[in-house]
Amino acid sequence: MQNNTRFHFIFISLVLALQSCAIKRAQLVSSVADGYQLVWADEFEKDGVPNPANWTYEKGFVRNHEYQWYQPENAFCKGGFLVIEARKEQKANPDFVAESRDWRKSRKDINYTSACLITRGLQHFQYGRFEMRARVNISDGLWPAFWTLGEKGNWPANGEIDIMEYYKGKILANMVSTAKDGKQKWFSKTKPVAELGGERWAKQFHVWRMDWDEESINLFVDDMLLSKVLQSDLDNDDRIGLHPFKQKHYILLDLAIGGDNGGDPSKTVFPNRFEVDYVRVYQK
Repeated sequence: MQNNTRFHFIFISLVLALQSCAIKRAQLVSSVADGYQLVWADEFEKDGVPNPANWTYEKGFVRNHEYQWYQPENAFCKGGFLVIEARKEQKANPDFVAESRDWRKSRKDINYTSACLITRGLQHFQYGRFEMRARVNISDGLWPAFWTLGEKGNWPANGEIDIMEYYKGKILANMVSTAKDGKQKWFSKTKPVAELGGERWAKQFHVWRMDWDEESINLFVDDMLLSKVLQSDLDNDDRIGLHPFKQKHYILLDLAIGGDNGGDPSKTVFPNRFEVDYVRVYQK
């Protein structure tokens, strides 16, 4: 019985691996047929630390009053996937300062850890097709994202594109620049996961894609268009000479917890994972 169980496990693993290879190839063929050529990719095929030629890391408490402390050790490659693992673990905040008004320093303890991988200073691109195949967990309090930021200018004038973002039961496709008053100018579309299939949908891998050129930015999931915005609408309204989406952008992958938008993770089981099959960039 044990031998049969082991054989069944090996067989299922082999089938899943073959399916993954077939899907990867199909996406590549589809993009080539659309006139794109692959210019950069990370397939995460080698177990261990993510490729240092592609990724560095954010560290500590970073943004949005999120609960997690970012650290490199929560990201690793295993079995052909990049795993970003959120963990519930308590330790002292090394940046703690008593009576500080900075939320990053006023927290005495770290209660959650995770990772944010970033290509800044290593890989950057202007225009093209950006693609990720991944599986996201939709438990309460989790906030995974696949996004880009412009190299020049301070946020939001540098431009942000959220190709994939999830929190509180919905996936989001966002772009942001600055309005005339210097505040944020958001272009945001949401889709409830319940409309896509709920838990069953979330247990599967999906392909998130951005098609970006000098005319518009288009965001998709599984070839379904979520958002299309013209470049003329995306320009910064409060300044001249820095169009946030007519410059090179770098890529970020992260799994945040709680904070301004993530929700309450107190009933969520940890450790929890954001699993990435590949990230690719094509250009014409």
